[in-house]
Amino acid sequence: MAAVEAAASRNEAVRAECFAPIDRRALLRATAALGCTLAMPTTLRAAEPAPEVMKALRGGGVVVMLRHALAPGTFDPPEFRLGECGTQRNLDDAGRAQARRIGAWFRERRLQPAAVRSSPWCRCLDTARLAFGETVQAWPALGSPRMTEDREAQVAQLRRALVDLPRHGFEVWISHQFTLGALAGGSAASGEGLVLRAGRDGAPQTIGPFAPA
Repeated sequence: MAAVEAAASRNEAVRAECFAPIDRRALLRATAALGCTLAMPTTLRAAEPAPEVMKALRGGGVVVMLRHALAPGTFDPPEFRLGECGTQRNLDDAGRAQARRIGAWFRERRLQPAAVRSSPWCRCLDTARLAFGETVQAWPALGSPRMTEDREAQVAQLRRALVDLPRHGFEVWISHQFTLGALAGGSAASGEGLVLRAGRDGAPQTIGPFAPA
């Protein structure tokens, strides 16, 4: 009998808790707080490059060679013409935003490139200008080797420029996946790249990957 009465008492307590009058003000406050939490913007920060990469950037004598920002598609259309952006594969809204984030990454760390060079392809020039402003040098040597007649001469020109980099400061080169691979044997996603310097034999040496945005 005592066990039955105890069980009944517990059931009454549960019913009382479940069907207790709702404190509407408390409920509204809790809902508002949850809404604020969900609506609060989240800042996503790119992972910091390896210490040796940051040290090289601040020490100088290196180049940050980046693939252009996001541009939908794979190759340029058959009617491609250099200097006519309407015939090329171009940055989309996400690519333009990515390019701006690249520039912001450098500014936040007070890293100012001594020079910014770009492939003359529109998607590369747009990446460079959105990131670093209008002081960009269009450089045919950074163009896609798929579209050049003498790939070996192009790579040789890039290697010479790597050797001639100023000992103090760094440069940024905006180019293509094929160019990056031809020079350094590496690959990168859109808006990412490699930090390079010339080795003792003049061959490109990869210090580390670079993903600022």
